[in-house]
Amino acid sequence: MTPFRTLLSAALSTAFAAGALAAAVPAASASPATPTSAATPTSPAAPAVPKDGPERHWLGSQIVKHEHFRRAPVPPALAVTQTPGLDVSGWQGNVNWSSVAANGAKFAYVKATESTSYTNPYFAQQYNGSYNAGLIRGAYHFAVPNNSSGATQADYFVDHGGGWSADGRTLPGMLDMEWNPYGAACYGLSQSGMVSWILAFSDRYKARTGRYPAIYTSTSWWSQCTGNRGAFASTNPLVIANYNGSPGTMPYNWTYQTIWQWSDSGTFPGDQDYFNGDLSRLQVFASS
Repeated sequence: MTPFRTLLSAALSTAFAAGALAAAVPAASASPATPTSAATPTSPAAPAVPKDGPERHWLGSQIVKHEHFRRAPVPPALAVTQTPGLDVSGWQGNVNWSSVAANGAKFAYVKATESTSYTNPYFAQQYNGSYNAGLIRGAYHFAVPNNSSGATQADYFVDHGGGWSADGRTLPGMLDMEWNPYGAACYGLSQSGMVSWILAFSDRYKARTGRYPAIYTSTSWWSQCTGNRGAFASTNPLVIANYNGSPGTMPYNWTYQTIWQWSDSGTFPGDQDYFNGDLSRLQVFASS
């Protein structure tokens, strides 16, 4: 006969093994265990989205975004009293200026600077190349009024290619005033503050070069951000952006445009422009 103590020990061992097995194997109805973080598969990191940097800020880039021009279905007719040209920035890279000249362009504006921290890396090729191909050329500055004063940005512009000389082949510098690519449409300035900023830039540029800068803008931006203040029409030539087939309504106090930017694509690289006068008047504009 098997001793009682031996039977009891065997029974306890069997029960213990059964309990351990039940604890180790979850019931069929139980949810599967959550994997540890080390075992969890991870999705590939999303690619970084490039920021809207100054290399993407060509003349009118923000106006197109805000005003949704419908664009004329065909280029507006070139009158005998108009002269074709273009404007370019670092976005166009190296430009084939001999081809541009062969296609009829007579002038070009080239982006030189933005705020006080950016210079166009292709400026020399574009500015000198257009001149060497026989075009009358000028430089422009993309304004960022909440970064520094108008006078400070005018100095930066002049010091980095935006000057003027009375050689008959250099256009006065141009101040690009358009929607803020970095934040609030009017750069957080009041309407009177914006007028003061533009005036400070204009006066400083005049003091440095002897010429008032041309001002590039759209009628809607000018109305919203300056409140139709300031007598700039008496001193500053107007470059107006309007892709709807005509220059349209002029901004406050200007009665006509000196240059009309009528499209952001066409025969020439960059934007397409008409000077409001024949070649002899364009030469006068460059000279005085």
